[in-house]
Amino acid sequence: MEQDDIKIGQVVKSTQGRDKGKFFIVIEKLDEEYVLIVDGDIRKTDKPKKKKLKHLVKLNIVSQEMQNRISNDKRITNAFIRRELEMLGVNA
Repeated sequence: MEQDDIKIGQVVKSTQGRDKGKFFIVIEKLDEEYVLIVDGDIRKTDKPKKKKLKHLVKLNIVSQEMQNRISNDKRITNAFIRRELEMLGVNA
């Protein structure tokens, strides 16, 4: 997966590790190889998971509300993350 392919607020699915098969939202790009992901449940906003891009599958779903909140420096809660994943229909 290319770094420029992935966006803040994009929904991704983990393909490796303990969290295999779970859905997350990207909250930050660290470099060309890593991103920070959260799900609001196991991976909360105060301790996001650092994950390699090659261990993620990008879905064609982007949370516009998440992008707006990050760009406007608004608070992002774990409940908001869970609600967004549920509204986007990927809550597994």
